[in-house]
Amino acid sequence: MKKQVLISFIFMAIALGAWPCTSAIISGSKTLSGRALMWKHRDTGCPDNRVELIKAHDGCFEFVAIFDATDPNDTAAWTGFNEKGFAIMNTASYNLNKDSVPESEMDREGVVMKMALERCTTVDDFERLLQAMPKPMGVEANFGVIDAQGNGAYFETGNYTYKKYDLADAIDGVLMRTNYSYSGRADDGYGYVREENEKRLLAPHIAAGDFTPAVFTEEVSRTFYHSLLGKDYTHSGDEWLVDQDFIPRRLSTASIVIESIFPGEPVAMTTMWIALGYPPCAETFAARLGVAGGVPTVLKGTGDNNHSPQCDVVRARQAEVFSIVRGNGSHYLNLSKLYNDEGTGYSQQLVKKNMDMYKREYENREALKKQVLRATKK
Repeated sequence: MKKQVLISFIFMAIALGAWPCTSAIISGSKTLSGRALMWKHRDTGCPDNRVELIKAHDGCFEFVAIFDATDPNDTAAWTGFNEKGFAIMNTASYNLNKDSVPESEMDREGVVMKMALERCTTVDDFERLLQAMPKPMGVEANFGVIDAQGNGAYFETGNYTYKKYDLADAIDGVLMRTNYSYSGRADDGYGYVREENEKRLLAPHIAAGDFTPAVFTEEVSRTFYHSLLGKDYTHSGDEWLVDQDFIPRRLSTASIVIESIFPGEPVAMTTMWIALGYPPCAETFAARLGVAGGVPTVLKGTGDNNHSPQCDVVRARQAEVFSIVRGNGSHYLNLSKLYNDEGTGYSQQLVKKNMDMYKREYENREALKKQVLRATKK
């Protein structure tokens, strides 16, 4: 009996550790560029992530998405955007379903998102897809979506029903979700501290209306602020921290921002900004459709066992941050590997490099726009 309980606990721990994420949708009215943003800080038990371009086929749209290396057939997309400017992500919810649907029929969120990328053009299209899907849907998630018209919404979705939260109704132009649903059971689910972390970190940007993709990939996903303890440990000088309820976590595998287009821009200018691997140790790249080399090769599953070479590089750095392997060592992170007085920490060095990348990419936007226009006319 004890063995059975232990096994159940292990599987439960794996399940809970596999899906937590932190996310936000930002109205164009709150960004410097006027383009809507959608952010997902991915936490998953599948550490080897990759980015792939899936060509249009059988009436389906072309799209770019993040996949697990252990999914060689690209069956489940975990954040992405398509050639129509439609983008989707999710965070797992743990307070919606209360039914008897077998576990074997659950965890279909990635399958649903791939289906949406193949078929949807607008936020309304995604709602129609949910309505038309056979029930039970095999999901328990907060699906976040934006489209080329600047619309956005979260759909808190269970096996049989969903509730839509429209970005247009957000008083401050921002929606956030972690691992519970507002329409679900009160005080159930996960991510309450992380959500409060997010609120505190985003508040100055909401007030200033100065959001950019870098706010998420270079700031929020690399910050060790803890709202319950009331302290930002990022530059505290501490050598070791307990890895608990920060936005970046040991199970974090990517920080992804999808930037919609500005009215009048080609839809193919939709951009995915992605720090692949443990975000505090990661370079940030741009991925697009409609341009040559739109998805950098280092992000694709071109390595051994379908690994992304870039993800492997970042995971090696992460191993230095979580270097204790005995006992409960995995719960402790060496903050000095990321931030230190000498300025040699991974995050300290990489943020400078990544901000230079952002500057180059935005300076080249007009040239890219012309390239996209030429490609779309062929």
